[in-house]
This record gives sequence, structure tokens and C-alpha cells, in this order.
Amino acid sequence: MDKIAKDVGDIQSRLLDHRPIINAEIRYFVREFEEKRGHRESRLLENLNKMVQDANEKMMPENLEDMNQQLSDVIARLEAANHMAERVQQRELEAQQSTELQANMEHLKDEWADFLKEQQRLKEEVDEEHAKAVGQLSTLYSEKKKELAKLSPF
Repeated sequence: MDKIAKDVGDIQSRLLDHRPIINAEIRYFVREFEEKRGHRESRLLENLNKMVQDANEKMMPENLEDMNQQLSDVIARLEAANHMAERVQQRELEAQQSTELQANMEHLKDEWADFLKEQQRLKEEVDEEHAKAVGQLSTLYSEKKKELAKLSPF
């Protein structure tokens, strides 16, 4: 049984334990970069790092100033465009209100004309009634005059 356990352990270590293979790959990688290339990549990385730092120190302030100037120009243009849009919107609103006002004026003129016609009709009715009443009163008074004339001796 011990031999079987030992064989199973050996098989397991060969199948599942990848440390020896990984260690060999790491040694090969280190040897490639350190020995054969002579730290060429690390020097390149250091040079790149130095170039980036120089660019940050020199170009960044200039770029920031340019960006600030451009941003202030953009803001000024946006404010001008916003002002123009507000003026256009105000003109459209005024035109719309003017159109509505014109329509309301026409409507009021029509109502006023109808009102005047109605008043004229009512006036004619009142005049008719007045004329009838005057006629009736005239008739009544002329009858009373006749009766009075009959009663008086003169």
C-alpha cells in the first residue's frame, strides 16, 4: 500500500505540480533579459520615463495655458450663442403674442359689431313701443278732449 501511495503521489506531483516548469520558465526569462539583452529594456524604459517627466514639466504648463485660453474663448462663444438664442426665442414669443393679440382684436371687433347691432335692434323695439304708447296716449287724450268738449258748454 505504501508503494501505491508513493506512486500516486509521484503521478500527482508530475501531473499537477507545475512549479519546476514555472521555475525553469522564470530562469529562462531572467536570463534572456539580464544576460543576453544587457539591460537594454530597462535603459529604454528609463529613457522613456525621463522623456515623459520632461514633457510633463515643460509642455504641460504651456498646454494648460493654451487650454485655459481656448476654454475661455469657447465659453465666450457659448454665452454669445446663448444670448442670440434667447433673443430669437423672445422675438418668436413676441410674434406669437402679436398674432394672438391681433386675433383677439379681430374677435373683439366682431363682438363689438354684434353688440352694436343688438343695441340698434333693441333701440328700434323701444322706439316702436314708445311710438305705440304715444299713439295710444294721443288717442286716449283726443278721446278725453272730445268728451271734455262735450261736457263743457262753451
